[in-house]
Amino acid sequence: MNQKLNLYQFTVIFSLFFSLMGFSYNVWRMEITEHNSNVRTACFEMLLELAQLQQLVYTAHYDQDLKLGSPRVGWVKVGLIEDLSSLTDESVIKQSQQLTQVWSTQWENMADSEAAANRIIEQVDEVRAEIKTLLVSLN
Repeated sequence: MNQKLNLYQFTVIFSLFFSLMGFSYNVWRMEITEHNSNVRTACFEMLLELAQLQQLVYTAHYDQDLKLGSPRVGWVKVGLIEDLSSLTDESVIKQSQQLTQVWSTQWENMADSEAAANRIIEQVDEVRAEIKTLLVSLN
C-alpha cells in the first residue's frame, strides 16, 4: 500500500511538473510569435514607405515634379520609416537613422543633383537590405 501511495505521489508531482513545463513553453512560444509578427508587420510597412520614398525621389529628380516629389512628403515618409524601425532590431534602426541623416543633408539638392538623388536611393537600398536580412532571420 505504501509503495502504491509513493507511486501515486510521484505520478502527481511528475504530471504537475510536466504540465507547468508545457504551459511555460507555450507562453514563451506565443510571446516569440507575437514579437515576430509585430516585427514582420513593421518591416512590410517600412518596405512600402521606402518604395514610395524612392518613387518620390525619382519623380523630383527625373520628372522635375516637385508637386508629386514634394520634400515635405519625403520628410513625413522618412520620419515614419524611422518610427517604424523602433519595432525592429538595432541594425534596421541604425540604417533608418542614417537614412534620416542622408535625407536631411540631400533633400534640397535631390531635384537638381543626380549625386544627391543617388545618395538618398543608396541609403534607401541599405535600409531595405537590412530589413530583408532581419525578415530572413526571424523564426
